[in-house]
Amino acid sequence: MTKIKLCGLSRPCDIQTANELMPEYIGFVFAPKSKRYIDPQKAAQLKELLSPDIRVVGVFVDEAPDTVAALLNSGVIDIAQLHGGEDEAYIQRLRQLADKPIIKAFQIKSRHDLNEAEACTADHILLDSGAGTGNVFDWSVLRDVKRPYFLAGGLSPDNVGNAVRLLHPYAVDVSSGIETDGRKDEEKAAAFIAAVRKEEQS
Repeated sequence: MTKIKLCGLSRPCDIQTANELMPEYIGFVFAPKSKRYIDPQKAAQLKELLSPDIRVVGVFVDEAPDTVAALLNSGVIDIAQLHGGEDEAYIQRLRQLADKPIIKAFQIKSRHDLNEAEACTADHILLDSGAGTGNVFDWSVLRDVKRPYFLAGGLSPDNVGNAVRLLHPYAVDVSSGIETDGRKDEEKAAAFIAAVRKEEQS
């Protein structure tokens, strides 16, 4: 079954929507340059409102490993998602500091990028068109991927069913595709999840 991650949640009403729709994952963005950035204190407050059955992913861009580990070890987040230039040495260092799952994001522009992603020692890989650009990339390059992956980049209620049907990813990850005027839209989030679940049942 394809899992679902709703990323970039930042308000109590976003958490309420997640609790109603029950995706497997939600994401908090800790990259200060992102318009979806929230600080650790706010993240901790939102986590308290969240169903314990939903896992929280913290999204980071070249953050100090100690900072990431502190959020993992305190329970504010359950999984770290690395979206910058973090290398294998960084991943190993983070593993020493916190015994929690790691997702490493890769921008897929060629087969070489896929080879690098498949060789990564992170627990999961996330394949994206860019650094949160919200654009779809050529999915045909993913047909030969051997390991499970999170699919991101331009997913929406309109195309996610097709993505699940064609690629059978481990998980789908959406942020801008369920927004209206830069805010999470409950109806779009519900439609996104319904589109994924429909494919699961067909």
